[in-house]
Amino acid sequence: MHRLARCLIVFVSAFAALLPLPAAADPGSAILEVRPLGGRQFEVVVYSAAMGRAIPVWVSHPGGPAPALYLLNAVDGGESGGPWTNRTDAARFFADKPVNVIQPIGGRASFYTDWMSDDPVLGRNKWSAFLIDELQPLMDSHFGMTGRNAVAGTSMSATSALNLAIEAPGRFQAVGSYSGCPRTSDPLARFYVHSQLQLFGANAANMWGAADNPAWNAHDPVLNADRLRGVALYISAGNGAPGVHDTLAAPSIAGDAARLADRMAIGGVMEAVVRQCTSSLTDRLAALGIPATVVHRDGTHAWPYWEDDLHNSWPLFAGALGV
Repeated sequence: MHRLARCLIVFVSAFAALLPLPAAADPGSAILEVRPLGGRQFEVVVYSAAMGRAIPVWVSHPGGPAPALYLLNAVDGGESGGPWTNRTDAARFFADKPVNVIQPIGGRASFYTDWMSDDPVLGRNKWSAFLIDELQPLMDSHFGMTGRNAVAGTSMSATSALNLAIEAPGRFQAVGSYSGCPRTSDPLARFYVHSQLQLFGANAANMWGAADNPAWNAHDPVLNADRLRGVALYISAGNGAPGVHDTLAAPSIAGDAARLADRMAIGGVMEAVVRQCTSSLTDRLAALGIPATVVHRDGTHAWPYWEDDLHNSWPLFAGALGV
């Protein structure tokens, strides 16, 4: 063999040895079924060894190697009120985008985290393990992804998206946090978490323990904001005042005065609380010198605003994902 060729082989082999090996899925986790839904859409059934059950996952696959955007549903996990793909134009919006969009269905009131104990109502929640250690490697292998990822969540899952990036450094290049309350460690924040889970009959003590358990601090994005350095961040919140989607003429209201009154009474108050929580995070990021795209607006806690956020955050995600 020519000396130059031998040297090249040695160089390439040495360089390859320095590259990180692709993550392998946890033993026992597997793709059970892939069902075409038409066009670039698929329903993928994934068995989670961590949770001992099958999880349906909606996937929009562009047909070739591409990065991934993981979309997390709101507090109902997309089970009762409907997932992103029913509540927004997400499927249509991403139909021509060079990105895999991956939306797990399930995880109501779970904060998409690993719970310390099984819950009598929700059962076993090991969503962080599923999303990081099981789902990502399986999706990468089956759909030929590039290894670059973004994650976005709304309301409950906005905190989850931030925590996933904190928990798995380098795995997510961008995060979208839409109308979330990214505080968990102070008494008011813990009350907010407990109240969300109680709506579904779940006990937050099974998630992160008693109030003095270090897990509450460990899952507080404000306290751990320094670990978001290097991640492209899009953080949004309304102020609870009527916005462009909170009028009788808005398509989501459709002239229904009772619906508008309900949105303002519930969604307005919720979003005012969210704005205060979000400001804690954005102020902390600014103090640390960590850049973020921050969107403050008039508006309530409602899906039309999160559809806007998904559209508006895409350029930031695309840049971070290299597309």
